[in-house]
Amino acid sequence: MDSAIRWLRASYIAGAVADGLIGILMLIPGRMGETEFRYPMGLGAVLMFGWAALLLWGNIKPLERKGILLLTIFPVITGMVVTGIWAAASGFFPVKKIIPSSVLGLALAFLFSFSYLKARSAEKK
Repeated sequence: MDSAIRWLRASYIAGAVADGLIGILMLIPGRMGETEFRYPMGLGAVLMFGWAALLLWGNIKPLERKGILLLTIFPVITGMVVTGIWAAASGFFPVKKIIPSSVLGLALAFLFSFSYLKARSAEKK
């Protein structure tokens, strides 16, 4: 059980750090693009900070709140990766700009899945 809790905590912290950093990047004016993108980027940053807080809240009771990891995988991470692929495929963004966030998202999804399944397995014992 201790191992499962450590994995859950690692997942919550990794996700919160990633969301916090992405939220900060979204607030950097040079990254926010043209004037018409600043408002939606600001809204997106607020949501990233909110999700980081949700993951930190999950870390307080990792086993009881493990479902947060599933909600983070789908629809959040899945939606972000699919949106990135769509943006690259439609020519809206160059592929090289989408790769880092997609790789990060997939790595976090793998970590969250592993941690969730490990916790479920530990609970059944």
